Amino acid sequence: MLEVYKEQILKILKRRDYKGLKKSQIGKAIGVESDDWQEFNAAFDEMRTDGWLVLSPRNIVSLPSMTSKIIGTFRANPKGFGFVLPREANIAGNLFIPADDTAGAMTGDIVEARVLKKGKRQGQMRYTGKVTEILERSANQFVGTLLKEGKQWYVQPDGNVFTERVSIEDVTAKGAKLKDKVVVEILTYPSEQYLASGVILEVLGRAGQYASETASVIRQFHLPAEFSNECVEQARKAAADFNADGDANREDITGKVVITIDPPDAKDFDDAISIEKDENGNWLLGVHIADVSSFVTEGSPLDVEAKERGNSIYLPQKVIPMLPEILSNGICSLQPKQKRFCKSAYITYDNAGRVVARRYANSVMWSAARLTYQQADQILKGHTKDFDEPVIELLKNMEKLARIIEKRRVENGMLHLALPETELIFDEAGMVVDAEPADDSYPHTIIEMFMVEANDSVAVLIDRLKIPFLRRIHPDPNGLAMKELAKLIKTLGLSMPRNPDRAAIQELLHGVKGKDMELAVNMFVLRSMEKAVYSPLDMGHYALASRHYSHFTSPIRRYADLLLHRILDAHLRGQEKDATDKTKLTEVGKHISFTEQRAEDAERELKTVLLLQMLSKRLGDEIDGVITGVAGFGIFVRCQKFGIEGLIQLEDIGPDKWKFKRKSHCIIGMNSGCLIQIGQRMKARIVSVNIPARQLDLMPVEPLGEPKQQRHTKTKK
Repeated sequence: MLEVYKEQILKILKRRDYKGLKKSQIGKAIGVESDDWQEFNAAFDEMRTDGWLVLSPRNIVSLPSMTSKIIGTFRANPKGFGFVLPREANIAGNLFIPADDTAGAMTGDIVEARVLKKGKRQGQMRYTGKVTEILERSANQFVGTLLKEGKQWYVQPDGNVFTERVSIEDVTAKGAKLKDKVVVEILTYPSEQYLASGVILEVLGRAGQYASETASVIRQFHLPAEFSNECVEQARKAAADFNADGDANREDITGKVVITIDPPDAKDFDDAISIEKDENGNWLLGVHIADVSSFVTEGSPLDVEAKERGNSIYLPQKVIPMLPEILSNGICSLQPKQKRFCKSAYITYDNAGRVVARRYANSVMWSAARLTYQQADQILKGHTKDFDEPVIELLKNMEKLARIIEKRRVENGMLHLALPETELIFDEAGMVVDAEPADDSYPHTIIEMFMVEANDSVAVLIDRLKIPFLRRIHPDPNGLAMKELAKLIKTLGLSMPRNPDRAAIQELLHGVKGKDMELAVNMFVLRSMEKAVYSPLDMGHYALASRHYSHFTSPIRRYADLLLHRILDAHLRGQEKDATDKTKLTEVGKHISFTEQRAEDAERELKTVLLLQMLSKRLGDEIDGVITGVAGFGIFVRCQKFGIEGLIQLEDIGPDKWKFKRKSHCIIGMNSGCLIQIGQRMKARIVSVNIPARQLDLMPVEPLGEPKQQRHTKTKK
């Protein structure tokens, strides 16, 4: 808990709008409960002793001053300059490094920098710096596209980590050709006079092709490769030894009507549902989860590999599984008309959706049907042809119960953010030719509600057993973040309390539903909150309004769920699971939180690349967009159809003098009075696409800031 409080304290002290608070005020802003002040004080005292923060004579808390030398992580900007992110926070924040003073440092390098005073602005000292030594290089291999300028061959790295060209001398060594996607290793790093030089290690394929772009993202994010022979053999043996009737201690629920609902292309079915009514007229929900723990024993090669991978990775048209497919798509998967081992959570509800009882069991099940979300939606809309009556009846009961549970959870403060996903449409050659909003029909919510209830329920049980376990925590947002959100929302002409609670956020989200600003507001709310992570800390889940929460329902694709299954299994068999040390749990939690974020980043990166490739062939096309951000250099417009964001440079907005108003989060035309705000709709034209830099440049279809009469006159001419 101490480390969590330290992180929260630093977040407040690092905020740009921090005005100076006393220790008690910081504690209140974080939301420290009365029982937790002792731990908060201990964390605060440690930070002060270690020099992370200082107190003024009036007990105002602040970060220490900038020292003459700092050590930190370098972050490069494509324009040449960069910043050093100090290891130890200071009151001045990150240190600006001019382009001539980077000493060839690249993003991620650990550097030492000399700090120089630049003078005061608005009463605050400004600093600049010079990199004096590169202490540790972050990486020496990059993925990029092989290009040629004159007689010089070079690789243009992908993404924004390392943006400078890498000179290549011997192109023929690996048979690389112009515009091939390659892996390059740096031999000499860039200097003020010379480019970095490198050698091609591997040719991934032709730039622009699905296979090579996917391989590029896999290498760029260091995603796992093939399973070792040892892991594959263990999986094969588990499959060969599987006997669905071989565990007499399991409850046989093959006679129940149980179904799965998943996306059309899913193969790893790890959750199934049953619903009955008991003798009192209560709902009995059965959530049946693939029993992976029966096949992946603790400490085995598969277990070690699964922990290292952390989770399955879902890229467009490709899955990198956490477990070999013989398990993930085979004996672990709850395939229709097949007996499968599962762990069942039975939750009994009254007609108001309140939990009356809970029970858990090791089971053997038989899925009556495998439905897609689209099929389930059609059945609920009355299109029932070709489906068995028991399946239809079960699905209707699932909808009834899910709506009752959803109503209860919303009343308790659950937040639901409307952040639409985009589905890519591929042609037969594997190229993206279009995109459309992902299906968000109500069956998605049905499964979501049941999974949340099962996750919540198992966490309550394990918490009562007093066994440390990996929780899925989502800390309460700190008070300053909520105040900043309220200020931002008011600039959009909306009403919000200065210190919004869950009810106020719910009201805000409901109020913008269906409006132009809906997406932007939902993104603001998301950014104002902490990120959910895995940790043994008992902090609850803010967005779900759950006091205890864990991940239990996807052990085929998440390692955290597998760990929880082992604890539950020991409990069901009347054994005591050896308590895992909290320090080890914390380390595992940090690792799988990292692998989860890595998977999300890789998926987003590949989607962006594939979309940009498509849009590069549509220069001049118009898009319907919504303004999602404004800055001193331009405005960000999100294309609603493709779900990708582009930039309109300030000078391209229109014939006016444009000024960015930071406090009011808007841009104003000084001559025309034209106001540009977040949430406004805008038609834009695709101007240029820079795939290596992941940039989409746009212009308004109709220039802004030009007086209407002048536009009319031009049109008549």
